[in-house]
Amino acid sequence: MKSATANIAFPAMAVTLMFLWGGCLTANVSYDHRSLIIDGRRELIISAAIHYPRSVPAMWPSLVRTAKEGGCNAIESYVFWNGHEPSPGEYYFGGRYDLVKFIKIVQQAGMYMILRIGPVVAAEWNFGGVPVWLHYVPGIVFRTDNGPWKHYMQNFTTYIVNLMKKEKLFAPLGGPIILSQVENEYGYYEGAYGEGGKRYAQWAANMAISQNIGVPWMMCQQWDAPPAIISTCNSFYCDQFTPNTPDKPKIWTENWPGWFKTFGARDPHRPAEDVAFSVARFFQKGGSVHNYYMYHGGTNFGRTAGGPFITTSYDYEAPIDEYGLPRFPKWGHLKELHRAIKLSEHMLLTGEHSNVSLGPSLEADVYTDSSGACAAFLSNTGNKTDMTVVFRNASYHLPAWSVSVLPDCKNVVFNTAKVTSQTSKVEMLPEDLKQNGKKDLEWQVFTEKPGLWGEADFVKNELVDHINATKDTTDYLWYTTSITVSETGRSPVLFIESKGHTLHAFMNKEFIGTGTGNGTHPTFKFKKSITLKRGRNDIDLLSMTVGLQNAGSFYEWVGAGLTSVRIEGLNNSTLNLSESSWSYKLGVQGEHLGLSKPGNSGAVNWTLTTKPPKKQPLTWYKVLIDQPSGNEPVGLDMLGMGKGMAWLNGEEIGRYWPRKARKNYPNDECVKECDYRGKFMPDKCLTGCGEPSQRWYHVPRSWFKPSGNELVIFEERGGDPTKIKLSRRKVTAETS
Repeated sequence: MKSATANIAFPAMAVTLMFLWGGCLTANVSYDHRSLIIDGRRELIISAAIHYPRSVPAMWPSLVRTAKEGGCNAIESYVFWNGHEPSPGEYYFGGRYDLVKFIKIVQQAGMYMILRIGPVVAAEWNFGGVPVWLHYVPGIVFRTDNGPWKHYMQNFTTYIVNLMKKEKLFAPLGGPIILSQVENEYGYYEGAYGEGGKRYAQWAANMAISQNIGVPWMMCQQWDAPPAIISTCNSFYCDQFTPNTPDKPKIWTENWPGWFKTFGARDPHRPAEDVAFSVARFFQKGGSVHNYYMYHGGTNFGRTAGGPFITTSYDYEAPIDEYGLPRFPKWGHLKELHRAIKLSEHMLLTGEHSNVSLGPSLEADVYTDSSGACAAFLSNTGNKTDMTVVFRNASYHLPAWSVSVLPDCKNVVFNTAKVTSQTSKVEMLPEDLKQNGKKDLEWQVFTEKPGLWGEADFVKNELVDHINATKDTTDYLWYTTSITVSETGRSPVLFIESKGHTLHAFMNKEFIGTGTGNGTHPTFKFKKSITLKRGRNDIDLLSMTVGLQNAGSFYEWVGAGLTSVRIEGLNNSTLNLSESSWSYKLGVQGEHLGLSKPGNSGAVNWTLTTKPPKKQPLTWYKVLIDQPSGNEPVGLDMLGMGKGMAWLNGEEIGRYWPRKARKNYPNDECVKECDYRGKFMPDKCLTGCGEPSQRWYHVPRSWFKPSGNELVIFEERGGDPTKIKLSRRKVTAETS
């Protein structure tokens, strides 16, 4: 390990780096047990996670600016491997994946950058950010001491490092990147991989150090990281995090201001008071680098959502909402907290720390220096009762579950439980779709037939794994077979078992129902009475994935698709079809014909109509629309539709599915008002029972033209396209 430490040149943790601030100045960067040290000055880092592919380039400057106005001085992002290397050795850095452009926008704003290269990200992102093609490299096993995995992982990590060097984005070269991360949350899963996992974790750390980027490397939740790597905390309970070694700063890589949503589940919430409490406690206890995950969650455009069942919205109830607007009062409340912390920064980073008990669940953390200057944090960690405490001969009121910040040890400039920031009202203002200023739309409609179109891609006397068949090139896989019946008798029942994620069933080309799992249990069983006719009966089953597994030990081996098909009650017996002759077709016809691509109307014979069909499965709709009025962010209201995909001018809006949240689910109740007091958990405060888990789908303004915008919808199960609307997101301040 000595040679590894020498490679990164961290003797006594003093490293001379050249940091170009705003494009013109240089600085030295180092660290010790208290903090990062930039240009010889200790500095607290308040970082905002903004994932560049979850928004669009036109939004990036505003998002970064809003984070800075909110009191953050750094931006953090993962690097998304599967977006950058869609096929082996072929790299892409355009559009939403223009990583260099994003980092330069951060630099131009005068902010630092924390780059979590990974390259595994988890992040509710499809396949954890790893390219699906990698799973089919012979002999590969992800995230362990495996030759093929380490080869490709190192190749990509090195490619990103070299790109950052070429663009002079690391601190030694004048860029904003002051921290980088290798691997992600591996400590959670290392034990499942045994000795191979331990060897891999050490290898990954040493591989990163050997890159000689000149800035510190960190590993998230990696308690056995080598000395030259900073192990960071990433959980609900990092407010009093103690690092595994005393010579490194305390870094909280992911403080969750909310939580993600899944199709069919309720809306999770985390009140601003509780978020502020956790941040204040972290700095109270000597933390120095704090990152909000997420500060802007954004959108899982196209098929990027993982899970499975993660919604297209990745709003995360973050301080900046999915559409790029500050969320009040959370954004404002945290801005005030950041100001209070910055007022205390010098004492927090240079003062001598002492802890004083003020009573049960009551304490003061005090930072003083030889001049007599002082800063203090007074906390009440009880979650029931407000208290009055005496500190330095003065009385202070401490609400339950709160922290007061006293930059001079006398005056309270901020209390986490007292929200003084403005609140706001959020509305989605609907607008009818218009064509050349008129509501009378001319639709183009194309309806696919269930089952095979053209020749089968392959035929097998078994039910195949969905993901192995499609390799995630599409959500869709057709399983088709047929039976011949001489007598129908009483109504038989079709039974289907599946590893997930969902399916639409057709009998003799008629839609008979949908089976689906959920974010907790993707597997499901489907049961439906069917009507058979004498002679040949066709069974066509459209299996669908809704985002691949994104985390967990050996997660790449988690499958999907049908495992059992049988008909019961046919001639008083059971007909097992699982080993019958099944014909398979990858994708749906419209995908192969490119119907989502602009100007591709000639691919099929569209039906032109002003009255598009309703409740018709496997139907493509295309219509030219005007951009909505105003300049507010835009959402596509899909409440009247069933399930499918949407595009605007060829850009992937993503999966839509206004699936309603479950009611009366055990231990998963909805509340009318959130109680911020007490430890946060994702299921602590849920709303939206019986409502669609996602109704609106973000369509960035930059995707619109003044007119002639081609909106394409693929509806799988049947909906009413005449109910589709565009909605402008309007936020207005509320007055008390």
